[in-house]
Amino acid sequence: MSAPQLTTGAPPVAPDLVTTAPGPAIRGRSRGGPSRLRALDGLRLLAALMVAAYHYGGRNGEIAQAWGGSPAHQFPTAAPLFAYGCLGVQIFFVISGFVICLSGWGRTLRAFIASRISRLYPAYWAAILLVTAVFALPWVAYEALPPSEVLTNLTMLQQPLGADRVLGVCWTLWAEMRFYALFALCVVLPGATRRRVVLFCAGWTLAAALAQAAHQPFLDTVLMPEYAPFFIGGIGLYLLHRYGARDPVAWAIVLVSWLTGQHHAVAGLWHAPSATAFSYRSTAVIIAVVTLGFALVAAVALGKLHWANWRWLTVAGALTYPFYLVHEHLGWVVVRALHHGIGLPSYATLMLTVALMLLLAWVLHRFIERPLTPALKRSIDPRR
Repeated sequence: MSAPQLTTGAPPVAPDLVTTAPGPAIRGRSRGGPSRLRALDGLRLLAALMVAAYHYGGRNGEIAQAWGGSPAHQFPTAAPLFAYGCLGVQIFFVISGFVICLSGWGRTLRAFIASRISRLYPAYWAAILLVTAVFALPWVAYEALPPSEVLTNLTMLQQPLGADRVLGVCWTLWAEMRFYALFALCVVLPGATRRRVVLFCAGWTLAAALAQAAHQPFLDTVLMPEYAPFFIGGIGLYLLHRYGARDPVAWAIVLVSWLTGQHHAVAGLWHAPSATAFSYRSTAVIIAVVTLGFALVAAVALGKLHWANWRWLTVAGALTYPFYLVHEHLGWVVVRALHHGIGLPSYATLMLTVALMLLLAWVLHRFIERPLTPALKRSIDPRR
């Protein structure tokens, strides 16, 4: 059985984070000058933990094989709540819109590309090779992909090429890459200005709605109507951060993005009550979680969380991306070993699995990202 064929990354509307992959400390460039936005690092880790809760206890699939039964039996009270964890991906996309607008402002196209490639690929390559190696071990119950498929995965273009995925969560990276491409061509290449960013948001919003109505696969692939509102909403929130809360145009971008974003979230995640479904998600709770995601990023943008300036949040932000990459598939192996091999109770297994994945994320950050990210950036953009 091929693991990537049997899993989804988060919302069932997608073909199966993110991730924003900014630097360890996200810096804001508001009118008052640079400042650390450590609260945004904390929100990134919170979104990643939401997705992990979904993967470990909020759905069936390979994780049920690891637990030895449905997660609904392991977590009878928490499983219905864990099912909403997939919305952490939408929160990631809002944060990504904010961070990419921040990091792309004032940069050349080459510098922007160097920044994105150097942040995304080192940990991603390590995660691909690590998951493949672990799944190839004879005592692991999951089958690794053939070498050709693994090599294709190293490009991060496996989805458009039709290859199986080593990492279930990589579908979000494909969405991120398309967002980066649109933003680079429409904003970074000609030079970021407030007017150009506003026009980009307005144009993408309208084009995404038209793509939804046209039912053309190519337009859906390029314009991502189900995810565009979250990226655009994050950009609008960055405009509020940069130009202040009295910007009615930025507020309009955020409001329209929230209205259309909650529509797509409900359309993708809600279903009629069914005895055969793993869980039932309430429309009201879906809207509430989406609203909370927008509200928390807005609080950061408007300086309402400036008090959350603890240094450990910088570490949390640094661990988010590698944790997001490795937690799902390697989590299956750890859950099986702890729950069946050692006999730990379900909640103890869950907590220890998350802790071990965070430890592995630190190892990847310390020994892969920290040395390779600056080296890769310099190789792409030597002038910096």
